[in-house]
Amino acid sequence: MLGAIGLDERQESAYRVLVALGVAEVPDLAHRLALPETDTERALRRLEQQGLAAKSSAGTGRWVAAPPGVALGALLTQQRHELEQAELAAALLAQEFRSEATAPAVHDLVEVVTGASAVAHRFVQLQLGATEEVCALVTGNPVVVTGTDNEAEEKAATRGVRYRVVVEREVFSLPNGITELSAALGRDEQVRVVDRVPTKLVVADRTLAMVPLTGRGADPAALVVHASGLLESLTGLFEAVWREALPLRLGMGGEVDEEKASGPDATDLEILSLLLAGMTDASVAKQLDLGLRTVQRRVKGLMELTGVTTRLQLGWHAYAKGWVARDLRE
Repeated sequence: MLGAIGLDERQESAYRVLVALGVAEVPDLAHRLALPETDTERALRRLEQQGLAAKSSAGTGRWVAAPPGVALGALLTQQRHELEQAELAAALLAQEFRSEATAPAVHDLVEVVTGASAVAHRFVQLQLGATEEVCALVTGNPVVVTGTDNEAEEKAATRGVRYRVVVEREVFSLPNGITELSAALGRDEQVRVVDRVPTKLVVADRTLAMVPLTGRGADPAALVVHASGLLESLTGLFEAVWREALPLRLGMGGEVDEEKASGPDATDLEILSLLLAGMTDASVAKQLDLGLRTVQRRVKGLMELTGVTTRLQLGWHAYAKGWVARDLRE
């Protein structure tokens, strides 16, 4: 909890116990923390440096806690100030970068990353830097990064980053394949399955993509692609595979259940027709005697079914697939 202000686990525990006791001697504190006295005193010295504890003037060897509201408030204010300065520096660097690279050379649009460690590190960076969406094609032969050691995915999902993932069916036969897919679905990631994906691929916020550069037997290497026609092509490749893939869910006991991509039911068609006629979600819900959340959930399901990201695209697909007539009066 207090790691953000520079305290490790021992120091935080010492401060919490000291706050609870008000005043304590090193032996007593060491006993409560189950630590050697030397480690306890070292933790107290660190708290003293942070202004969180001080030696009591009433007796030798006794320590008192600084009031949390005052001491922690000061440290948090300092931390906020340092973060603001870091954000300002980042903004200035970004501005300088843009001014120097308004027309980047072709070779600046791609990076070649070599070595297992470097590839794994860049893969983590792509996810931690994402703010909206990460799209991925996953093969059944992971070389550098596996689902179990990819903590960045969980952190990004916790921040609200949306994940859309297409896995090839071979992933189910991997030792931890079902476990990893279950964890992904538990984070509300959208997962679909196909017989085989054309290549491994990760696209972050449609601004960066990463694809493997070497085959089996060679040293791991990857190509990181920045905004360019190549990036648009890679994004289009993902969307094409996504549209053809089947949504995946895991039933009780972890068995795989690929949802059949059947068309919308009668209620879905009514909702679509009314929305295309210009009605709001609330009006549609009232008209059809449905809950507002039910309408929104069904629209989201239709968007997932067609692989689109906007309602405008959903309307186009509805006409293209013949779900609704172009003339709603027909």
